[in-house]
Amino acid sequence: MKSMTGFGRGSATGDNFSVNVDLKTVNNRFLDVHLRMGAELSAIEPLIKRRITERLSRGRVDATLTFERTGEVSYELNRPLIAGFISAMRAMQQEFNIEGEPDINILARLPGAMQPVRDSIDEEMIRGIERAVEEALDELERMREREGQSLVAEMLARLVEIERHIPVIEDAAAGLVEAYRARLQKRIGELLARDGQAIELDQGRLAQELAYLADRSDITEELTRLRSHLAQFREAIVSGGEVGKRLDFLLQELNREANTVLSKSTEMTIKEAALAIKAEVEKLREQVQNVE
Repeated sequence: MKSMTGFGRGSATGDNFSVNVDLKTVNNRFLDVHLRMGAELSAIEPLIKRRITERLSRGRVDATLTFERTGEVSYELNRPLIAGFISAMRAMQQEFNIEGEPDINILARLPGAMQPVRDSIDEEMIRGIERAVEEALDELERMREREGQSLVAEMLARLVEIERHIPVIEDAAAGLVEAYRARLQKRIGELLARDGQAIELDQGRLAQELAYLADRSDITEELTRLRSHLAQFREAIVSGGEVGKRLDFLLQELNREANTVLSKSTEMTIKEAALAIKAEVEKLREQVQNVE
């Protein structure tokens, strides 16, 4: 199992270029790739995105590519800009009767007067960029795996805590029918004996009421499903792979069973245990949000 949080860096150099790649990932429901790089690399943007999507399945990915040419740089003149500037200076001389000639230093500092020649990205450069991206992805995945192992240990501890409350619920539920019987008999007896005369209870009718209450408060199925979901959750996190969406589903089911247990019982011991389970499920939900 892998975390969606990580960082990776890769680099490559060639005869006349160098490239650095930084990858940062955080949790996200789907895979969302954002690239930051120079305009001259726009032609290979689909290639870079494909490399990333082949390795990652969930999370927001911020990729920064820094590409530099290290060979001799050729410049080209922006002739229309320079010609327009000189023409404006000539007009200024004539209009205001100013002597002198245009200064080459002023022309050289004119924004946009000279620009580096943008050669196309050749095959060697593309291979170098690919190597840098793969190196960054390797480092990123190693970090995500380490983070994932930490998440596994934390989640297993949460599962043990949830399982600790299930026997408490089962023990409390085992005596519910008898507790209902005692409370019902006492209450009915109090109501019928207000005038000081005891009245014999209809035991058949009492049994019917107890059966109805027992059926409404029966949580056997919920506890069985709760154990099953916990077993599936444990199996998923130790099996590895891309399990984030499956864990999301299992957490929804665990929360549903805990809510049903709460709604079916008025016994304080059961309610406290079910609330404790829900609290652990919420903590698991926060951790699962960062699982790929």
